[in-house]
Amino acid sequence: MKKNQIDIITMGCSKNLVDSELLMKQFEANGYHCVHDSKRPQGEIAVINTCGFIESAKEESINTILEFVQAKNEGRLRKLYVMGCLSQRYKDELEKEIPEVDKFYGKFNYKQLLKELGKADVPSCDGRRHLTTPHHYAYVKIAEGCDRHCAYCAIPIITGKHTSRPKEDILNEIRELVADGVKEFQIIAQELTFYGVDIDGKHHITELISEMADIPGVKWIRLHYAYPNQFPMDLLDVMREKPNVCKYLDIALQHISDHMLDRMHRHVSKQETIDLIKAIRERVPGIHIRTTLMVGFPGETEQDFEELKEFVRWAKFERMGAFAYSEEEGTYSAEHYEDDVPADVKQSRLDELMAIQQEISTEIEAQKVGKVMKVIIDRKEGDYYIGRTEFCSPDVDPEVLIPVAKKTLYVGKFYDVKISDSDEFDLYGEVV
Repeated sequence: MKKNQIDIITMGCSKNLVDSELLMKQFEANGYHCVHDSKRPQGEIAVINTCGFIESAKEESINTILEFVQAKNEGRLRKLYVMGCLSQRYKDELEKEIPEVDKFYGKFNYKQLLKELGKADVPSCDGRRHLTTPHHYAYVKIAEGCDRHCAYCAIPIITGKHTSRPKEDILNEIRELVADGVKEFQIIAQELTFYGVDIDGKHHITELISEMADIPGVKWIRLHYAYPNQFPMDLLDVMREKPNVCKYLDIALQHISDHMLDRMHRHVSKQETIDLIKAIRERVPGIHIRTTLMVGFPGETEQDFEELKEFVRWAKFERMGAFAYSEEEGTYSAEHYEDDVPADVKQSRLDELMAIQQEISTEIEAQKVGKVMKVIIDRKEGDYYIGRTEFCSPDVDPEVLIPVAKKTLYVGKFYDVKISDSDEFDLYGEVV
């Protein structure tokens, strides 16, 4: 085991990743060497930043903790700490079940871990991060928590009410990141479009993104996790008019039948959803919409599912993910509905929905063949440079593969690439 090395393992979403990066900066200011998500952790201390969103994520977090417990029992690890969403929610149970963990922290008090190790918070590092992403892009979290209370979702229970970060803090962080060489910003929050409402009752997301786009050196801004109810339409004008705001919107819709939307407490109707998608496409020509849908929510009938399939065929989402409902204790649906859609029905609906999407995706990507697109290079892998267009977020969306043999390219640089071929998930091209 390496002395003064801390291994940090991040589970779950990019919002957790930001927390890990903030913590790593503090550890390093205190003289530790930090390694993130190592395949073979070798540090004397490990910190696991857990996810508690759905059943599969909780299981993965617990299995990871148990692997490290084993390493500690075998003398390969001196101290083990756990933080994040899972321990925010189940701290008491976890302390009883897994006593080998030295201490459990929640989602907001993890800085106390420095004290536990006899170290101090370094004020000059507050709000600064050790980036774990490639040096040219970063995730920027603009708010924490959520006020929406959808029937199935445990996030408000874990993270509490929506709290927006002060605008100047965010803009200063962007300026600092640009000075460090970051060009591309993934803007994230539990509910992006609610930004500012907790401060003065008004939506301020449009103003924030507009000012962000005016910072010199900001090449791409991509928006994640909007909500369809009370969508701030002026945000679309900023997307259309500012060339560095990517024509990309991640907006989780969950379902389309009024019966399901009502039971899910989504506060939006089928017609409002359809009108919103039409408006988004009209006001931002060429936009790529990413959405997430849910199948198997309590009470979902064949008719509801047929409506959902028909909607997916109509909407032709450029990017779509889907998942089967899993009951989360403490949520409205767990307490008031019976989880009455059998597991095999959930799975077959999920498979059927994703098969429809696969055809749509294949068709959309094929339309790009012959076009010249601006691509940022993320990495080199085997015989290819791997890059993305403005329509692709890291880790979740299609990539562009460019043969290494033709020309030397540099990670973090933009190139004009002529698309020569496509499959359902990726594009192939050559630099022009």
